[in-house]
Amino acid sequence: MTGEEAVVTTTTDHDATVISLHGEVDEDGAPFLARALVRAASAGLPRTVVDLSGAPFVDSSVLHALLDAQRAHAAAGALLVLAGPLHTAVRRLFEVTGSAPAFRMADSVTTAMTC
Repeated sequence: MTGEEAVVTTTTDHDATVISLHGEVDEDGAPFLARALVRAASAGLPRTVVDLSGAPFVDSSVLHALLDAQRAHAAAGALLVLAGPLHTAVRRLFEVTGSAPAFRMADSVTTAMTC
């Protein structure tokens, strides 16, 4: 994929880990996301928010990492929330794969912190 280089950042906001994606995230950037999600699931905080608003494109490797993280968070008794607004290509990935119901989604990081 051509475009912005993928960047994955992690911060803590109150009782949540916030993982933000910036740029186009594909199989090259997905391992960085997967590692951040594993750390978040084991951090002991009750909520992880994945901010997808800065990612105009993600591929199935990102979806795979998110599905694995959903299972890990559920096993740890933590909540995983995906935050938007989602770009069209990202929203389409969830629609085409039928995976949207597997996730709690919010319109923004602010909303994701309380839903």
